[in-house]
Amino acid sequence: MIQLGQICVSFLQDYFEKGEYIIREGEDGNTFFIIAKGEVIVTKTTEGFAEPQQIKTLGIGDYFGEKALIRFVSTFSTCLRPSFFCMPSTGNVSSIHPCSDLLILTWVEERAGAYRSCLGAFSLTLITVSQVKLKGEDTTFALKCIKKMHVVDTRQQEHVYSEKNILQQTNSAFIIRLFRTFRDNKHIYMLLEVCLGGELWTVLRDMNYFDDPTARFCIGCVLEAFDYLHTMGIIYRDLKPENLLLDAKGYVKMADFGFAKKIGLGKKTWTFCGTPEYVAPEVIMNKGHDFGADCWSLGILIYELLTGNPPFAGSDPIKIYTMVLHGIEKVDFPKRIGKRPEDLIRRLCKYGPDRLNGPMDHSHFDIFPPDAEMTPDETSGWDKDF
Repeated sequence: MIQLGQICVSFLQDYFEKGEYIIREGEDGNTFFIIAKGEVIVTKTTEGFAEPQQIKTLGIGDYFGEKALIRFVSTFSTCLRPSFFCMPSTGNVSSIHPCSDLLILTWVEERAGAYRSCLGAFSLTLITVSQVKLKGEDTTFALKCIKKMHVVDTRQQEHVYSEKNILQQTNSAFIIRLFRTFRDNKHIYMLLEVCLGGELWTVLRDMNYFDDPTARFCIGCVLEAFDYLHTMGIIYRDLKPENLLLDAKGYVKMADFGFAKKIGLGKKTWTFCGTPEYVAPEVIMNKGHDFGADCWSLGILIYELLTGNPPFAGSDPIKIYTMVLHGIEKVDFPKRIGKRPEDLIRRLCKYGPDRLNGPMDHSHFDIFPPDAEMTPDETSGWDKDF
């Protein structure tokens, strides 16, 4: 399930007990692991010692077994933002076993067969967007053209239909409008509202970063789109400057709904998808995510608009996921981000906002001293029907 500029995979969950070996030195690994809970000890045979020696301890957010990815993942990128790169080899496999009860997310090589053909066939020519006009009129549209065979080969039928159905249901000034769909034997087509201002990413690249008023305006437009979608029970899951378009008046419109999904209010979904720099920790940890994942990505967008780069970035998605799991607390904010936007970003990118320490937990609220004034009686009766 590959979309332009993104990767979408599924993780399993494995549990290990203390003392149980996960990988033994010399074995050929076929699994990539990300630690979601607990710690593991890494040992290695060392000359001069009878027993393997401990060389490191790995904790939450750390990973191992990346050689399993190298064997079958093809390196590719988009013209805008890298979506997936293989990791370099890290030497001989060491013995790895838990020092506490452990929960690990795994991507098993046997599950990857379905992705090989998708990766090998990946091409920027699979999706094209052209500007078209009505014959004899000046009205113009954007025509999105997708190769049908690619949709079948990459098993994206559900994603394509989801994008079509969601866009047909939406009617917001801050979401690109879908007018009609067409098909022939080779392609499917979406006739969309044209946004002649181009991508927000292009403007950001040319300006390096936005000042506070410009960033605030763009975020306001995105908030309007999110408020509309979330009220309808739709999660977007693909926020980034590349998917935000500017209309002729300079307003920001949300586009590319390939990963959007109607989950309903109070529900969660488990698909691992998105752009690495913007993926929320609950998505990486496969714990189920809801509209909070969009809120996380909003914090990342604010940071990128104000600095020109996202807070979590690296040469490959695995390193990015590791930084995400370590948290926004580990990020040093540049001085050009003021106190108020920094506070907002850190609150939006707070990992596990639903984790409360019982029904009396009030840690997310400001503390004020009690009112020392005596409250007077009021007996006029205005509240008789209250």
